[in-house]
Amino acid sequence: MFPWFPFFSYIFVMCFTPGPNNIMSMNNAKNVGLKKGVFFNVGIFTGFFIVFILCMIFSTALYSLLPRIQLPMKILGASYMVYLIIKPFIPGPKKEIKNQSGSLIKGAVLQLINPKLMIFGMTVMSVFILPHYREIHIIVLFSLMIAFVAFIATLTWALFGTLFSKLFNKHGTLLNIIMGIFLLYCIISLFL
Repeated sequence: MFPWFPFFSYIFVMCFTPGPNNIMSMNNAKNVGLKKGVFFNVGIFTGFFIVFILCMIFSTALYSLLPRIQLPMKILGASYMVYLIIKPFIPGPKKEIKNQSGSLIKGAVLQLINPKLMIFGMTVMSVFILPHYREIHIIVLFSLMIAFVAFIATLTWALFGTLFSKLFNKHGTLLNIIMGIFLLYCIISLFL
């Protein structure tokens, strides 16, 4: 049976937590407004879907060619999730967001250089989808669904950017703990 709750927990955490797409979407909407900024979000959706298809092809090839790699890929995916749990609590320099607007092309190209997305794609394909489904049409539907969730996330960040910014500044530690608990649940469910 497909692990729907851990799957959606992981998708939610990865799509709605701060990352290049959400931060750039929030900043873009602040600069040009939500109506003009939506093209940037459509570009993110397009690029996101393309990267997920590439991750699907790569993960499927690894699974088909090297069946023994399934457990190491799960361990690698779980290790990355552990890193995501710990990362917010590691002090580091604050990055300044540049005040520039995005376009559909910029949104799509951002995905081709977005390491969070590539690791996300490889992890979700190898850990959640490929152990249950190998049919190309089902995997493409999963990719579209995940890209759509990411699209909703970037639009949410664009729409409520100021609110999220204040919320994360005020309650960042609590939100990181809650998201960490979701990820920990995903990790445990991988091996049950």
